[in-house]
Amino acid sequence: MKLGIIGKPIEKSFQEAKNLGLEFIELCVNEGDNVEEFYENKKYLLRWIKDYQMDIGSIGRWKSLRINQSGKVIQAELERCFRLIDVASESGCKNFVAGCNYVEELSYFENCSAAIEFYSRLIEYAKPKGVKISSVNCRKVNFVNNPKAWEMIHGNLADLGIKYDPSHSYYDGGDYLKETLDWGHRFEHVHLKGSLMVNGIRVDDPPAGLDQTDWKSFISLLRVKGYTGGLSIEPHSSFYTGEDAFKGTLYTIKYMKKILFKD
Repeated sequence: MKLGIIGKPIEKSFQEAKNLGLEFIELCVNEGDNVEEFYENKKYLLRWIKDYQMDIGSIGRWKSLRINQSGKVIQAELERCFRLIDVASESGCKNFVAGCNYVEELSYFENCSAAIEFYSRLIEYAKPKGVKISSVNCRKVNFVNNPKAWEMIHGNLADLGIKYDPSHSYYDGGDYLKETLDWGHRFEHVHLKGSLMVNGIRVDDPPAGLDQTDWKSFISLLRVKGYTGGLSIEPHSSFYTGEDAFKGTLYTIKYMKKILFKD
């Protein structure tokens, strides 16, 4: 397993990841971000990959509507995903991740059918380019985030992977260890984000290793499932800020390297 971190598509992200002794960065081009600008600047990404010997482990796009109220794939959004897949392919990144929105006017079956169509189109485009498509288990503008949806959608798409973050399951009352045991063979990318909840109330997302997640069991389950992909640190705390945020990231790196036998 490789250890990396989420960063912005700027040179500083590559520099910092290198200085931290990490193996890759993850880039997110979310709703509201300029996909065309990201695509046009790919030459800089290729340069930084070479200059810093730092891979891009995953490119993702969150919080976008992919399905319209009639249950049809939104073509403009599909084209944006294709652009990002192109960048992934040209930069040697083998993972593209995306969620799929739920349309309230449609039945659950119709929503699953629409999601299957969306992911099928992505897989068809990405597979010849050497890029793997994964759903995400984030709950924001995305319903393909739990075993019920995976059974329907991934059960019909053998080539569709899962980007997994245990915090999303934990906050939603799920069992992230059981989900990993049952579905870890489909995981293609993993986020390391801490979670802290008291009396059923979400308090903060502290640095991984300073939270309530059973990271040792989780990583061991990934080994059981044969996972060899990326572990992407996601700094997300509202209270670890400034210098403490940096120290928290250092703590997570040291903590995870020990679990991964990399120290």
